[in-house]
Amino acid sequence: MKRKISALLLAVLGLLLFYQDASAQIIDDTTKLFYSPKTTLQLYEQDILRGRYIEQPVDTLLNNLHNERYWYNDTAFYQHLGNVGTASQPLLYQMPQKIGVRLGKTAFDRYAYQPDQINYFNTRSPYTHLYYVQGGRGEQAFEALHTRNITPRWNFGIAYQILSADQQIGRASQDRRTRGFVDNQAVKAFTHFRTENEKYDVFFNVTFMKVEQIETGGIVPDTSRATSANNYEESILARFAEAPVQLTQASNEEGRTNIHLLHIFKLAKENLKVYHNLDWRRQSNEYVDENLNTYRTSLQEIATLNKVFLVYPNFNSVEEPGYNFSPNRTKDATTYRELQNVFGLTGNNKLSSYNAYAKLRNANMSYSAITPLPKDSQVTTDTATRYRDVFHTDAYNQVLIGGDIRLFYKNLAELTGEAEYQLGSDYRVKGRARIGGAFGTLERVLLSPTRVEDYMMSNHYEWNNSFETSVTDRIGFGYASNIGKRQFLRLNGHYTNIKRYIYFNEQAMPQQASGNQRFWGGDIAHHIRFGPLNFKNFASYTNTEEADKVRVPEWLLESSLYLEGYLFKKALFSQVGIQATYPSSYYADAYMPVTQQFYVQDQFLVQSYPMVEVFLNADIKSVNLFLKMSHVNDSLLDPVYFMTPYYPGMRRSFVFGLKWMFFD
Repeated sequence: MKRKISALLLAVLGLLLFYQDASAQIIDDTTKLFYSPKTTLQLYEQDILRGRYIEQPVDTLLNNLHNERYWYNDTAFYQHLGNVGTASQPLLYQMPQKIGVRLGKTAFDRYAYQPDQINYFNTRSPYTHLYYVQGGRGEQAFEALHTRNITPRWNFGIAYQILSADQQIGRASQDRRTRGFVDNQAVKAFTHFRTENEKYDVFFNVTFMKVEQIETGGIVPDTSRATSANNYEESILARFAEAPVQLTQASNEEGRTNIHLLHIFKLAKENLKVYHNLDWRRQSNEYVDENLNTYRTSLQEIATLNKVFLVYPNFNSVEEPGYNFSPNRTKDATTYRELQNVFGLTGNNKLSSYNAYAKLRNANMSYSAITPLPKDSQVTTDTATRYRDVFHTDAYNQVLIGGDIRLFYKNLAELTGEAEYQLGSDYRVKGRARIGGAFGTLERVLLSPTRVEDYMMSNHYEWNNSFETSVTDRIGFGYASNIGKRQFLRLNGHYTNIKRYIYFNEQAMPQQASGNQRFWGGDIAHHIRFGPLNFKNFASYTNTEEADKVRVPEWLLESSLYLEGYLFKKALFSQVGIQATYPSSYYADAYMPVTQQFYVQDQFLVQSYPMVEVFLNADIKSVNLFLKMSHVNDSLLDPVYFMTPYYPGMRRSFVFGLKWMFFD
């Protein structure tokens, strides 16, 4: 897999270098470079929908170029499985945004192109960029994008993205031929057209993503040196290097396809516009494990070594290890399809804006698993494939209505309200008031369970729940503003109460809490400059003493200190610095590969650990690049650190990355 990717990258780089050389032969030394970031503009459909036709130059800044969180489509803090592109969930609690029917498999959301958030372009010349990151332990990210205007009012573009990683644990991590951990490939094609009279805009995009993740289940917990049943981490830290993994022939595959259309027509300039939004999406997930027999034969050995097999329920029973359909192999699959049409009215003026819509959502869900054919079956097939599929399907038709209103006076004050209601069930409401840099918010969400929380058919798990809707209330307040010319400050505070909270319990099965989950906290972001010296800090505090099923670190800190400025007569702009990220210790959610869900556990305390890296970011004309040594403090404090129980984090690694932009 890696050889194919490397060959592809070399081919693309070679073609672009050839193109650049050919262009240089045509343009003589006296010709000035006319095309630049200022002639390559990007815009977003939501701005046009809200009456703000904002076109901004492409981003050429170096800020956070080295930061791993900024290599993907979501820059929030995430808990993952120790390497780039792996299954993940937000590290801090996020309010739900979508109501009504939902699949609930979101482990790869942060890596996917989001159809309603894609940036479109308006270019005076063809624009191409290459984005490439390569780490010494197999971390790899790549994106090639090309876009151009077909006419002054019609633009088209296409992009291709790769994320891949190598295993860091188990025997496969020592074998270059089999150590691939994640292979994620995605494509987006997009176009925007605006009529000459500027009354009609249409946005259209198609996105696709296919992910394969080799499932290891993490390292096998070794309790032979633990002092108590709740003290796994001491023996794991001591024996990390020799620990085997729990799964040896398991994998998850996920495929996503989205078709997105938004078109807007002005009836009375910006005062009244009508729009239609169509979204069709398909998400398929398949979990396969061909090695169930081997796990059973090794159970006695695991028990003798004081180790515990955690992934599959009841598999610690040597006499009758549990399964629902097949004792030999697992092949579970789900497919979710959704067609959503939104019809709305929107408008704005100097003092207000509004939006009202009706949403029609049609969805269906199918589940399948395999079970062996009866011994007396007349079907003549190869022994290895004598299985039949077991199916279950569901369908949903929902109507939602909603809208929002915004009152504002210049940039001094603002009052907004938004609401959405699914007929007969869910709803969400949010209000926000702002004066200057100070603001306050009030939110409530009544939410039905996801399909994964309500129903599951699998070789290892089965449930059919009838959970009630949960209610989430949040009060927030904050302040955000520049302080003079050298400082920026943002403060946030919040109090959250969740009634009838649905979570995945210690057995990795969904459960609805009987009491309320209450937690509060806040965060601060601060950036100050002293000439060329920059100091950036982020700190988050969350108190979950009354929310024992919401697992987030009490403290999360990230700081960076760097020097920036020009070198070599302003030919090179660079940043040189150090960055550290520190979460406090907590009982982080564990990961269940069968269902792709993170679940509550009370056995493994993820230690507080600072992850330190040093970096160099540089801007050389149309090339941004970085060099960094990640986890420079590897083995100085602990033999290994964990972000998720039984999944060690990345060890020290040298990483190189660049973003190369071509404006003609």
